[in-house]
Amino acid sequence: MAQDTVTGIRLRSVYLPLKIPISDAKVLTGRQKPMTEIAILFCEVETSDGHRGLGISYSKRAGGPGQFAHACEIAPSLLGEDPSDIAKAWDKLAWAGASVGRSGLAVQAIGAFDVALWDLKAKRAGLSLAKLLGAQRDSVRCYNTSGGFLHTPLEELLVNTDRSREKGIGGIKLKVGQPDWALDIKRVSRVREHLGEAFPLMVDANQQWDRPTAMRMGRIFEQFNLIWIEEPLDCYDAAGHASLAAALDTPIATGEMLTSVSEHWDFIRQNSADFLMPDAPRVGGITPYLKVATLAEFAGLTIAPHFSMELHIHLAAAMQREPWVEHFEWLEPLFNERLELKDGRMLVPTRPGLGISLSEQALTWTRELAGFGSLS
Repeated sequence: MAQDTVTGIRLRSVYLPLKIPISDAKVLTGRQKPMTEIAILFCEVETSDGHRGLGISYSKRAGGPGQFAHACEIAPSLLGEDPSDIAKAWDKLAWAGASVGRSGLAVQAIGAFDVALWDLKAKRAGLSLAKLLGAQRDSVRCYNTSGGFLHTPLEELLVNTDRSREKGIGGIKLKVGQPDWALDIKRVSRVREHLGEAFPLMVDANQQWDRPTAMRMGRIFEQFNLIWIEEPLDCYDAAGHASLAAALDTPIATGEMLTSVSEHWDFIRQNSADFLMPDAPRVGGITPYLKVATLAEFAGLTIAPHFSMELHIHLAAAMQREPWVEHFEWLEPLFNERLELKDGRMLVPTRPGLGISLSEQALTWTRELAGFGSLS
């Protein structure tokens, strides 16, 4: 029997518009402008035996054109390869762009190829990606972020929390880190009162505090029985996060901005987080994500992957320790399928692979398209 090989690759740059410009602490402190769109990099892989896989990566604000350009440069390296040899393919793509490094934009572009190959492998096996990876559960606890941004007025914030609970979401995350810290306390206090003492509540400072402020705010927030405080410091300050994790009763969560296994290892070995938040597209796909998750579980950390719930629901389902998945409905218009929620949990899809397909809307929002090899 002839070996199955990658015969065609299609890359698609899709720009997803957001209905309302999004503001977190980085916007209120002048570091960034409100976010109005997300650049999505889709990779579609086809093989000689007729198998297909769909992969995804993304960039918020800047970086979308760069990711697409880098993906186009390295894509020919994958043609002719056995799609089952995913680790080999990852290394080959990394070496194709070695001069720009093994983190950041370069590996985020690789992430789309890697996810596509895992999707293809699971489809060929007739299994969901979660089952292929060895699922531990058929649902994962989830929390909502999209209703808790800083541009949202307080009363609307309370309405959003009610809507999330009615949908079957099991936790609420609020953005904090405003220039006036008293406003943060007011909003968190009001939402905690509204939700009740037991309902899971998290906060996310988006790297806005210095070390003294983070310690002070962390101690104030102890009264609110939070699941975690996310990114209280600069995303690369492993030592500072470790100090907070050691001093505070409230767990510390971070990791979403890290883009390599080694960057995550720096946080793991220094005990810098209680919840580690790897993002599979940002870290280079499922292959490096699994390495991060294994290291985290060995160190006793809980995984709470960032964004891209359509992908991360499968990866979270395979974790031994009970994880959290972030519910963001922003990407839903890109796909024909929807994830289901029930009793505070997200149900793991049983469809083969990721269980998603591109919608007509995704095709409409496509700005750039490139093909390599033979495509059907």
